[in-house]
Amino acid sequence: MANIPKDTEPYWRDHLKFPTYPSLSENRKVDVVVVGGGISGITTAYLLQKEGLNVALIEADNILNGTTGHTTAKITAQHDVIYDELLSHIGEEKTLLYYKANEQALQFMKNLIQTENIDCDFSVQDAYLYGETLEFDHRVRKEFRAYQRLHIPCEFATELPFNFDIRAAAIMKDQAQFHPLKYLLHLVKKFTESGGLIFENTVATDVEESTSPTVVTRDGHRISCKYVVACSHFPFYDGAGFYYTRMYAKRSYVLAAKVEQAYPGGMYLSADQPTHSLRSTKVDGEELILIGGEGHKAGQGINTMFHYESLQRFAEENFNVQHFRYKWSAQDLFTLDKIPYIGPIKESKPNIFIATGFKKWGMTHSTISAHIIRDAITGKDNPYAELYNPSRFYADPSLKHFFRQNLDVAEHFITGKFSMPEKGLDQLQNDEGSVVYVNSKRTGAYKDPQGKLHCVDTTCTHLGCEVNWNAGDRTWDCPCHGSRFSYDGSVVEGPAKKPLTPVDVNSSDKKSTP
Repeated sequence: MANIPKDTEPYWRDHLKFPTYPSLSENRKVDVVVVGGGISGITTAYLLQKEGLNVALIEADNILNGTTGHTTAKITAQHDVIYDELLSHIGEEKTLLYYKANEQALQFMKNLIQTENIDCDFSVQDAYLYGETLEFDHRVRKEFRAYQRLHIPCEFATELPFNFDIRAAAIMKDQAQFHPLKYLLHLVKKFTESGGLIFENTVATDVEESTSPTVVTRDGHRISCKYVVACSHFPFYDGAGFYYTRMYAKRSYVLAAKVEQAYPGGMYLSADQPTHSLRSTKVDGEELILIGGEGHKAGQGINTMFHYESLQRFAEENFNVQHFRYKWSAQDLFTLDKIPYIGPIKESKPNIFIATGFKKWGMTHSTISAHIIRDAITGKDNPYAELYNPSRFYADPSLKHFFRQNLDVAEHFITGKFSMPEKGLDQLQNDEGSVVYVNSKRTGAYKDPQGKLHCVDTTCTHLGCEVNWNAGDRTWDCPCHGSRFSYDGSVVEGPAKKPLTPVDVNSSDKKSTP
């Protein structure tokens, strides 16, 4: 068997030179503050700056280094099995709007790439959704009939150009893929050339509300503005919208493999569980297959390395793998009704906007969100604003999922408090993490490759759930609302804003056992 790489980032960064930007060092005043340096934030800032507004974009880390940097970079309106479900829940008119919004986002990106001559490996590809089992054969066929009802250009197939058997495939024609960072670096360049401001390593922590809101940073600096746009994956500011009860986080995994076979083209996604996705890309002239899937709720499930190993088995059962070059994981937010939240954070707060809950389809939904928010700020009508309005509520399935997700949160809250640690502190090997007891207290411990211990309190700083160790990414993940922390306790993903409390083991009983 080929070896899975130990620690790699997505290939997007290979040979790209990223500009660096200063941290915010003084108070500022602008028209719009955009928080979040991924595709949603950058596209929004780019469009607003083109409208003649004075825009500042701030990012807690470095731009293009979060969810956008860990995408599989499909630009498509095919979003798993969704159209048949939407037809039954929100009706044909709204479901057609959902498709048109995503299709128009694809066309906007395609036209911008052609007009601006952006070298970003853009290519048109058909998108395949396939079912292997009897259950998902039925669901894929229903999805195909939904395509036909909505007049989506499509085809049907009962086989794929691979050596695994399927029962049915719904094919959405003329979708696309690209290199997201090459595309976004062009937008960043245009944004800054027209006077846009970017501040990296600048953590937004709060919004002081008034007719002119002010964004407050962790370092105590302020940016006063007319509008705030939160594009920070999980909204950095909740605004009493209780979004942590209205979304849940899922992780998924990707391996990039060099195989002997020539890739036949197309982007493929299985409807069966666990899902598998396939597409190809070229890196340094070498064709690689991106093999993704194995999704699960953040902080829950088996040892995360098993998900990579499962993808490895799938790859080696279906391709002649020469080697695996990259591996990475991503985290995506799902709303209760599977439609993102884009617009005012609350009806009573019309100058504070959010864009979140894109599921695994951030390329098109980020572009949709940028246009909806631009139009709202500039006073233009947008045909998709009502569909994506964060204040909407569809009793079915929203109510059902609300109770299901929050019952799940309660279950993990209680289970975490009473779960037994897996091993003692003295049993940890180098490069291993686990929950242990230190002085009779539940503690998260990681021993790095050099043998240094890093110990933290396992109580999540968001709402007090107990975090679990993620061996695949070396993080502490919360099973309740998806917050993630580095092995040293620093925040990797919200909604948590504060790091895990460090635990000093120097004066502790290091031989504490379960």
